[in-house]
Amino acid sequence: MRKARILHISCSLWLGGVFAGFAAEVRAEIHQNTHTDAQNSIFSLSLEELSQVTVSIATGTENTLKSAPAITSVITANDILKLGARTLDEVLETVPGLHVSLSGVNRLDSIYSMRGIHTGFNPHVLLLLDGNPVQWTLQGGRPILYRLPANMVDRIEVIRGPGSAMYGSDAFSGVINVITKTADTIEHNEIAVRGGSFNTRDVWANLGYQLGNWQTSANFTYMSSEGDQDRIVDQDLQTVLDAQLGTDASHAPGPLATDYEIVDLHLKASNPLWDLNFWHWSTRNTGNGAGGAQALDPKTKEYFRSFFFDVKWHPETEFWGWRHTLKTTYFNHKSEGNLTLLPENAVAPIGADGNINFNNPVGVTLFTDGVIGQPAGVTEEVFAEWVATKHFFEAHQLRIASGYKEQTLESEEKKNFGPGVLDGTQQVVDGSLTDVSNTPYKFVPDTNRKIFHLALQDEWQLAQNWALTGGVRYDRYSDFGGTTNPRFALVWNTSAVLTTKFLYGSAFRAPSFGELLFQNNPATIGNPDLEPETIDTAEVAFSYSPFSRVRADLNIYHYQAENMIEFVPGDAGSTAQNIGNQNGEGFEFEVKWSARDNLDFTVNGAWQKSYNTETKERIADAPARQAMFMANWEFQHNWLANLRGKWIADRQRMLGDQRPQINDYSLVELQLIRRDLLPGFDISFKALNLFDADAREPSSGVIANDYPLEGRGFWLQLLYRLQN
Repeated sequence: MRKARILHISCSLWLGGVFAGFAAEVRAEIHQNTHTDAQNSIFSLSLEELSQVTVSIATGTENTLKSAPAITSVITANDILKLGARTLDEVLETVPGLHVSLSGVNRLDSIYSMRGIHTGFNPHVLLLLDGNPVQWTLQGGRPILYRLPANMVDRIEVIRGPGSAMYGSDAFSGVINVITKTADTIEHNEIAVRGGSFNTRDVWANLGYQLGNWQTSANFTYMSSEGDQDRIVDQDLQTVLDAQLGTDASHAPGPLATDYEIVDLHLKASNPLWDLNFWHWSTRNTGNGAGGAQALDPKTKEYFRSFFFDVKWHPETEFWGWRHTLKTTYFNHKSEGNLTLLPENAVAPIGADGNINFNNPVGVTLFTDGVIGQPAGVTEEVFAEWVATKHFFEAHQLRIASGYKEQTLESEEKKNFGPGVLDGTQQVVDGSLTDVSNTPYKFVPDTNRKIFHLALQDEWQLAQNWALTGGVRYDRYSDFGGTTNPRFALVWNTSAVLTTKFLYGSAFRAPSFGELLFQNNPATIGNPDLEPETIDTAEVAFSYSPFSRVRADLNIYHYQAENMIEFVPGDAGSTAQNIGNQNGEGFEFEVKWSARDNLDFTVNGAWQKSYNTETKERIADAPARQAMFMANWEFQHNWLANLRGKWIADRQRMLGDQRPQINDYSLVELQLIRRDLLPGFDISFKALNLFDADAREPSSGVIANDYPLEGRGFWLQLLYRLQN
């Protein structure tokens, strides 16, 4: 608490300095930095230039950040350099109203919590990689154990709010487009090594070359870590079973399994007619957090691999005044799960179907090598889309898009429990596994579905200071039918220093294969009769720039979400059902102040109230209040200091959870960069959780004291820029 008060007081002092500086902006000209080498300056964009940065995430066509018909944030490679971020998650923590939490049901995977829409599998925020949806259709959301390196990112565009009128399913509470570096954006070929706390080791390279009329690039990253072994859990599910059954099998107290090994590779080639793109990402020797069943699992490791390639053709010639683009993409995700659900020498009650069953057991079984499950499978997506745009006159642009996608799932499973393996009469079971892949007893049947979409968008410059964007998209799914999602945006340049936006949009989320079809599972059962989740959102936003060095943004929103899918507990396990309607309202703000050419400040924050419309209870675990402060200071030529603090507060327990309320927390991080220590060599030092705060994210309750975050850690990076 004392550290939190110190941070709050420090932020207040900083804020006081910020707003005092606003007045000073009027009274006197701010001192100008004498550095003349703009190309090497870490402060590459002024606030005015930043407002004119073009984004395409809002409409698929280029708009300035100021005029984009959505609540949009942009994070550049330069911003990432100043942050010293290793992964996408660290970067996204700087976006107003976006909190990166931990899943209590899915291996401690990251949850992108936005506007109170906060679930364990996190399928409500659509992640795009170079415009391609990164979706794992088995359970919705991103691939499991997903950590995306930040060094290969050129820029990140984020929409807070619905995006289904452009992107279809899963663009429910937000859209994140990660745009990777190309030969055009790699100023210097570079290689780097990084190491630090928790035996963390990273190696990466960004390379770009001109081959004839082709621009080619390669981005490679290797990352590994043993994880913070001080993230200790005092008790787990097996602790509870030990107390009830008189055993001593639990690994608690013990650390969360957060070790990993990641390989990431991007290859690109483009010329005036064609864009070719290949991506491979894999994680191996990776721990599963708190365990597959909230019982610590320190030994077994998991593997997941994704790759895609896409081809885009964009002829320069117009046909009947229309510009056309054709694109085809192939995605492949392979999962090799390896879960010791309960540890060696665990004793568990077994039902007649062979699953663990606490309600109606027919026997009790000793698992000498643990309760083991190895679910695996491959999901594939084949996607093709045609897009056409036309300017009918200078102030009017029409966009038409049509596409087809086919998603398939082929699953495998080996285990020593469940249907086809046990019947409840076995008293002792060892680690021998039964392959149920070609039987009805595996965890999900093979399946596929087909999706067709048609979208129309119209952008009108109604008058000099008024722009209207309207759009609608129809998606047709072979397994549950069709859905239509419109959007409208009116952007008003209210004055020379104020822009106002009025926004409305609807969105949907299709049920995942798992939510529809999970079976033979002691925890979750699918429901083929599920309907898609839907949401309607209205917003008003203001962007105010009273001075050239100051910009303030504020947006206020209200939404109504229906048919929210939840797993409802029952005698046979938890079954997926459309049970919840959720309403929410709130605001998000951000203030940027470029105090000098070598000093800038950012303060942002958010408040939200989201609740179940039937019970009137607040949505559990999502922070109602959050704030971030950041300062960048080039205190000497080629020396930069970055200081960032964040505050997460007011998270409520689920209805019926009798544990104490979740503690608020504040975290502070610091980075120092020295460019050109030697010609072409940069060195940087990063400290995370500088004051070693005991920060925790909410657990599902089996692990009573929540999930501890990483303690204080230090990293050192060496980077060499090659001469192109």
